[in-house]
Amino acid sequence: MARVNVYVDGLNLYYGVARNTRYRWLDLRKLSEGLIRPGNEIHRIRYFTARVTDHEANVRQAAYLRALATIPNLTIHEGHFRTYPTSMPRTDGRGMAEVYRTEEKGSDVNLASHLLFDACAQDFETALVISNDTDLVFPVQEVRHRLGVTVGIACPVYHRDRVPSRELVDAADFRAHITRRHRRLLRQSQFADPVIDAAGREIRKPAAW
Repeated sequence: MARVNVYVDGLNLYYGVARNTRYRWLDLRKLSEGLIRPGNEIHRIRYFTARVTDHEANVRQAAYLRALATIPNLTIHEGHFRTYPTSMPRTDGRGMAEVYRTEEKGSDVNLASHLLFDACAQDFETALVISNDTDLVFPVQEVRHRLGVTVGIACPVYHRDRVPSRELVDAADFRAHITRRHRRLLRQSQFADPVIDAAGREIRKPAAW
């Protein structure tokens, strides 16, 4: 039996699987258990995200983060969003337009850092990274080749317009993609509604979900 740490790129998982579906109330422990080999043990789950700025979306996200916090051995690691003005080509090809661009900062670096630190501390025998971000290719390769531990990739590619990153898949020891064939796993990996926290308080699934 191997100790497995799961590293979840939260926004990548949301846009790759949950957005515009009925599966947004995801229990990450149940999902992780469905992605690893039977008999292995989930030792730790690390969830990486950033707080969205839209008020209504922020309220929904806050409820979800409270639900995640009820999962034993799950920790939440927050980056941030950065909005800045920039010039981008117009769609009609007629010069440039000034726009505000919003980027999420910190999650990929935080994920890579914790993956490396945990591997150095021998905190796991196997790591499962849930992401489709090619920025993670190098840390996955280093953990495998320099530290000799097993790393798998689960690319969230449920939506038809997304495909697994070949570079990321090739960097890993094994893959366990989350595709449209995994509807049953996603259905079975939903939180109860409501979730009850350690203080006995109810955390309800947002009505808009």
